Order: sequence, then C-alpha cells, then structure tokens
Amino acid sequence: MKKDTEKQFEVFNSFAQQTNNFCWTLDKPESTMSLGSTLTKKFPDLRILLLLGPLGAGKTTLVKGIAKSLRIQEPITSPTFPLSQHYPLGSPPLIHLDLYRIEEPNAANEFFLQEEEESKVLGALMVVEWPERLSLPMPDAWRGKLEYSSNNQGRFFQLIPPLEKDNKPSISSR
Repeated sequence: MKKDTEKQFEVFNSFAQQTNNFCWTLDKPESTMSLGSTLTKKFPDLRILLLLGPLGAGKTTLVKGIAKSLRIQEPITSPTFPLSQHYPLGSPPLIHLDLYRIEEPNAANEFFLQEEEESKVLGALMVVEWPERLSLPMPDAWRGKLEYSSNNQGRFFQLIPPLEKDNKPSISSR
C-alpha cells in the first residue's frame, strides 16, 4: 500500500511540474495505471472521460488505473467485443465503453446515450474509448489524448477539461 502511495506521489510531482497543459509523459504501463488512479482523486467531479488514441496507446491500461482507484476488484478488460463493461461495485461505479466496432455515427450515438442514461442513474464514471465515432456535442466531457512519443520510448497523455459557461476549465482545487 505504501508503494502505491509513493507512485501516486510521483505522478502528482510530475503533475505539478507539467500543469501548464495537463500533460504527462508516461514511460511504462505502470506509469499509465498510476496516472489513471490519480485522475479520479485529483479531478473528483470527473463523470465522462473520452479517451482518444491509436490502437495500443494505453487507453485500457489507463482505465485499469481508474478502476483501481474506484476500488474495483474484478479484472478490467477491453470492451472491444462486448462494447461495454459495467463495474457496479466501484465507488463510484464505472462504465467502460469501446466504440471501435461501431462505424455508423447514429448507432454510436444511440448506444452512448443509452449507456449515459444508465451511468447517470448509477452515479457512475463513464470512460469512452474511440469517442470519435460519436457525432454528439459533449460540452461536459473531459477528454484524454494518449499518443506515442516520437522515439517510441513511452507515451504522452493530455487531459482536456470541459469548459464552464465562463470558458474556464472545470477543475477541483482538491
């Protein structure tokens, strides 16, 4: 447990050094998981997170870290084939969507809206992989971009908060 706290502190230090654009450099899968775990603590109002990035960039690995911070005990797997995974025992619950296989925007929108309704009822955090399949306006959603570094020695993650009515980021000071 102490080692996990030290890793999170390391991510927070990284956060403190890189806060200008909410960007992190992730050198290994463990860093990605640790960042995922930290996001729900640093941004407790996070309700919808749209994850963008190429295949293999670490989107599901980030979700594993998020799930760990929500005290979800069951294994986290990519919902590419089932399209969604629900983890109702999390604190809060987690709904994990993968829209990769839905190519028609109207079908993706309809599926997303059904899942979003359930997410609201459960008070869940919803994480969506491949949100570019959607054609809905998403002003309240956070966006996370995972990209490979130019030398393939890690990844970059950028978190983009939703804009409030006054066009300032919606970020907790906690």
